[in-house]
Amino acid sequence: MFDPPEMVKYSKIPYSVVDCGQNKALARETAQKSIVLLKNKNDILPLKKNVGTVAVIGPNSDQTFVLLCNYNGTPSDPITPLRGIKEKLAGFSEVLYAQGCLWAAGMPGEKSLEELKKEALEVAGKANIIIMCMGITPKLEGEEMKVTVDGFKGGDRVRIDLPDVQQDLIKAIYALGKPVILVLLNGSALAVNWEKDNIPAILETWYGGQAAGQALADVIFGDYNPGGRLPVTFYKSVNDLPSFEDYNMKNRTYRYFTGEPLFPFGFGLSYTTFSYKKLKVKETVNKGDSVKVAVNVKNTGKLAGDEVVELYLSDLTADVPVPIHALKGFTRIHLDPGETKSVVLTLSPDAFSIIDNDNQRKVKPGKFEVFVGGHQPDPKTIKGEPGILSKVITLI
Repeated sequence: MFDPPEMVKYSKIPYSVVDCGQNKALARETAQKSIVLLKNKNDILPLKKNVGTVAVIGPNSDQTFVLLCNYNGTPSDPITPLRGIKEKLAGFSEVLYAQGCLWAAGMPGEKSLEELKKEALEVAGKANIIIMCMGITPKLEGEEMKVTVDGFKGGDRVRIDLPDVQQDLIKAIYALGKPVILVLLNGSALAVNWEKDNIPAILETWYGGQAAGQALADVIFGDYNPGGRLPVTFYKSVNDLPSFEDYNMKNRTYRYFTGEPLFPFGFGLSYTTFSYKKLKVKETVNKGDSVKVAVNVKNTGKLAGDEVVELYLSDLTADVPVPIHALKGFTRIHLDPGETKSVVLTLSPDAFSIIDNDNQRKVKPGKFEVFVGGHQPDPKTIKGEPGILSKVITLI
């Protein structure tokens, strides 16, 4: 970063290579794989391309800067959700658009909130289905930013739900009685409690990069089956979290959180279903040995898709505070309908380690529970998801 360009090998790569077709395809694949399907009531998704008139509504529908986060290059041809959907439905269905609202109250805009909302309701009234692209932006969340609007101060978030203007618009559109697909674009977790209870389908797309709009359209209209998983916990409220000034880990992250999250770490749905059978792991393990964990995973649905196999470990006999469970491995596999694959994950010797009272990392004999499945081992927070397989092993 600070060396003269002639010393940096990357500076010699021409833009014709950086921006080549192969890399554009990789950007699209990356965006596809990052999308997390949070809700899909009655399998409303994927939509057919000839669904009829589609309304794309929301402040994140057609702005390129919301695709790129805070640290980024400048793509030559960024594709917004609106453009991606229009290109996907060309020759099939009409696409209408309205901004609908600002990201948050207090932000500058060419039109008033009342005008924007009225336009959105008019557009939605003409549509058979509505895709709402909501969330936040890199101009609101980031390091030491000079912004103070509803829910944000200096680049920090002082609330974790959507700004009121966005919630109001979502509820007004939903009240029309038409099918609504909610698309979230954001860098940090959002509390979308009312939306989870009422909106039939929710997609988390993050800041998806230059091909975000293409990837989103691929997922919504069935050309790509989503398989992404949440890398963070989505909490219901800031009231579920300790004070910002409290640096203890108690009730923080999925490893120590004892409440019920809105969407848990490691969660993500698919357009197909998977089952787990035949968990194999040694019952007794010598300290210092690696441990192989094998399981059979089957695609039990009608569509090909990716499954993320997650391996968690719980220390059942530790004499110091330890995580409830901790992710120790994962792999993403592709399965055709009816196909079964045997997956092997490895627990390294230090996976069994703890931090003792002297702040030293040690591995101590004891009992551990191994969990393998498509999500973290907390059934009460996941309804209708494939089960978790588990087995207690002894470390000697």
